[in-house]
Amino acid sequence: MASVQKKSISGRIFNIVNCFIVTLLIFVTLYPMLYVIFASLSEPRYLLSHEGLLLYPVGKMTLKGYELVLKNPNIINGFRNSIFYVALGTSINVILTSMGAFVLTRKHFAIRRLCSLLILLTMFFSGGMIPTFFVVKNLGLYDSFWALVLPNAISVYNMIIMRTFFFGIPESLEESANLEGANDWQVFTRIILPLSMPVIAVMILYYGVGHWNAWFGAMIYLRDRTKYPLQLFLREILLQDQMESMAVSTQEMAEESLFKELIQYSSIIVTTLPILCIYPLLQRYFVQGVMIGAVKG
Repeated sequence: MASVQKKSISGRIFNIVNCFIVTLLIFVTLYPMLYVIFASLSEPRYLLSHEGLLLYPVGKMTLKGYELVLKNPNIINGFRNSIFYVALGTSINVILTSMGAFVLTRKHFAIRRLCSLLILLTMFFSGGMIPTFFVVKNLGLYDSFWALVLPNAISVYNMIIMRTFFFGIPESLEESANLEGANDWQVFTRIILPLSMPVIAVMILYYGVGHWNAWFGAMIYLRDRTKYPLQLFLREILLQDQMESMAVSTQEMAEESLFKELIQYSSIIVTTLPILCIYPLLQRYFVQGVMIGAVKG
């Protein structure tokens, strides 16, 4: 009886400690985003003088920062470009990754193991930034949107996840299709892909978030500002000491100097919000796709 009571007490202590640690992790994870949200809604004069934790908007709540951000034509243009890059890049990524993973699962493909080895080597060795720049330039992709979507068309890590998922699909389905006269392309499009929606959703999420957050490639390969993605404009806003590019008059320059921090926080929310809205739509596929793709096979 004493032993059971001792275990019960130790179990309660363990649960309390676990709850405390989990709560602390949740707070540490969510607080940076909450800080940015509260700061973007705060009155700029109070925000500039505020120190320490920010648990609510200080001063009178205002949307002036969002108004100034959305008035900036660069933000609208960058938003449109980012959507285009995400749609085009993710489509290319998912198509090529799924096709590559399917080829690597074909047992009758004679050099399947050799190809897998060569593909894996690219995860550990690469030419580097300068050789990649010259390849992009010599191929005529410099200062074009193709420079942002083609050099990283396939992620080896994602291909391995998808290949492992394909291995988990029963072979009897493919054998039945082959008996009916289906070729590899028909097996791929009519059997493999329809059964792989969970892992495809995960790939869309991985690639889409990657394209949406990308800015370094655009900074290197693009010179035409009309082709800049949203994240590159956000970088400029966060690094600029003054917001001259957003002002059209002396009055607006003074106003935007006061609202500089508010503009920065509001810009972060504007660029992050679309991804936060997409996550819930793909969440039900996320865990299933990753677990099956990582364990089976």
